[in-house]
Amino acid sequence: MASGTALVYDEEMTTHKLLWSDPVCDIEVPERLSSSYERLKYYGIVERCVPVPAREGSEEEILLVHSPEHLEVAKSTQTMNEEELKRVSGNYDAFFFHPNTYRCARLAVGATLELLDAVMSGKVCNGMALVRPPGHHSQRNAANGFCLFNNVAIAAEYAKVKYHLQRILIVDWDVHHGQGTQYIFAEDPSVLYFSWHRYEHQEFWPSLKESDYDAVGLGKGKGFNINLPWNKVGMGNSDYLAAFFHVLLPMAFEFDPELVLVSSGYDSGIGDPEGQMNATPEVFAHLTHFLMQLANGKLCVILEGGYHLKSLSESVCMTVKALLGDPVPHITGEMAPSLSAVESFQNVRAAHKPYWKWLMHEDTSFLQNLSTKSLLLKKANPNPATEDEFKITNNDEVVKVERFLEIHMKNILFPVPPIKTATTDSKGSPHLLTVPVHLVKEVDQNEIKGLVSGFYADLVKEDKVLLSLGNMLAVLDKILRKEVCNGIAESPISSISGAVALKHAVQFGFQRVLCIFVGDMQIIPNTEDGKILIIHICDKEHFSLLLKDAEGNDFFSAVLGFILPIAYSYQPNLTVIAVGPNQSLGISGISLLFALLGGLAESRIFAVIKDTERNLIQRVEKALLGASTPHFGIYVPPTQEKAKKIKTLRDQFQQEWKMLQCS
Repeated sequence: MASGTALVYDEEMTTHKLLWSDPVCDIEVPERLSSSYERLKYYGIVERCVPVPAREGSEEEILLVHSPEHLEVAKSTQTMNEEELKRVSGNYDAFFFHPNTYRCARLAVGATLELLDAVMSGKVCNGMALVRPPGHHSQRNAANGFCLFNNVAIAAEYAKVKYHLQRILIVDWDVHHGQGTQYIFAEDPSVLYFSWHRYEHQEFWPSLKESDYDAVGLGKGKGFNINLPWNKVGMGNSDYLAAFFHVLLPMAFEFDPELVLVSSGYDSGIGDPEGQMNATPEVFAHLTHFLMQLANGKLCVILEGGYHLKSLSESVCMTVKALLGDPVPHITGEMAPSLSAVESFQNVRAAHKPYWKWLMHEDTSFLQNLSTKSLLLKKANPNPATEDEFKITNNDEVVKVERFLEIHMKNILFPVPPIKTATTDSKGSPHLLTVPVHLVKEVDQNEIKGLVSGFYADLVKEDKVLLSLGNMLAVLDKILRKEVCNGIAESPISSISGAVALKHAVQFGFQRVLCIFVGDMQIIPNTEDGKILIIHICDKEHFSLLLKDAEGNDFFSAVLGFILPIAYSYQPNLTVIAVGPNQSLGISGISLLFALLGGLAESRIFAVIKDTERNLIQRVEKALLGASTPHFGIYVPPTQEKAKKIKTLRDQFQQEWKMLQCS
């Protein structure tokens, strides 16, 4: 199995720079690259990555996407003087040439392809390429928006030719629409392109009608182009996460990509003068964590935009830490998407309903009277005092964001426990271990009796149960004391073990514990008011918050449309998943559930599994250690009845758990 994270960087790409004054282009500076790399070194991340040297992309590779004419123009600029460069640059929208631009652009292409080769060959599991100039705006025959060659589009075509891939997902989280990538793959069903972008009803650059939600692709490519327009500034962490839950991830799992490429622009982060959004750096760790569950973990992240150097560099670090498998930091901010975001979700889902099985039974309709249309009227008649309300254009604002991020990063970053996963050294366990985990000595039985005598004494009279509780609490204590990231314990009665674990965690001082019970089991009543949230996935209907018959590919609508949004709304500081008999999710579903929930609670997750489920225990151990999740199988949509039940549950709980809102 592939392991390790590649990092591609070449300082020569900083030699591409603007030689004259141009207020449109002056934010695309070499320091975007160097400051990101220096911050990676500051955190000790560079030395943990597998270094992959960049190379120049060949002309043949560039011609996979671009025209010979475009290539010749780019080549010709190498010997031009400043006036000639300025004249040629003026032929394009928001682009500048330097005598070394062609060389740097070829290095950007080659760096991207070297990363892709390292991932596809199994040399590494995933990685990031820090490149300049960026690529997602460049088109077949034109430079555009700081971009000369479309690095990610070339990589997708290269992967199809060299590795015979048939399904490639491109996720573009840059704040600008990557119209170049959209044009290149508009008719290609082998590439699913997703872009969210500041749009403001076509008021924001590149100001194209085809950047709206109803541009779904052309010909055979219909349904494979997903545009999620942001119609106001100020979008934050909850908007980005909700977009993944309610739009991208369901489509991605149905599409089942063999490779994921990210056009990773960080101008969608806080403080950026272009984006004017409020998302903080840790959200990119969460987004990366989700994408790592696709394509057997084959994930290549390629730098695009990002123009606030502090916000950019911290966001790059968060992304690479997630790729390395570090625990994901706690997400900050109110967990409630904005009304404008929810309106966009609804329109995207309505536009794509004819093309996707997961939307087959969803009640979707287009919204015409959007809440942000009134903002457009105000912009048409601006009040001079408020016209630049959101703009971050002066040095005071830049410094203010820098100071905020300095404090913010200190608050969210935490020492990574020295051990990833723990289990107990009990009789019969070691032969189950297929992966290296830390073995913990069980708690003494007398200690257990004293611990549980106050609340579950009548349930733990058998020595076998006492022994399993001793094993379980030994692992749990390691997690609670932050000596390990996560852990797994076997139990003859997982419902009792789960209940004891919850009680013990609350007594230890944890204030928000999420517990998911999977399978048929007696749930011991939760008496900890507000400190424990229980979700039960089972075949019975006598619990307040449950999913009935979530099986097979109903898993995706249940987990992505219900469990993840509630879990992120709740923001637990510990996640406990107890698996009993007759669970309907199956081994693949349960292991993926563990992987998806691993982004919560600083990745503190505790598994309690019925001791007879040997195959499941092995699979969950791998998931907890960060192994890529197995292929889930051919997508089968939920039945109309089950889709309706999920919607009923969403409607029932969305006022309390606002991340459920998608229409």
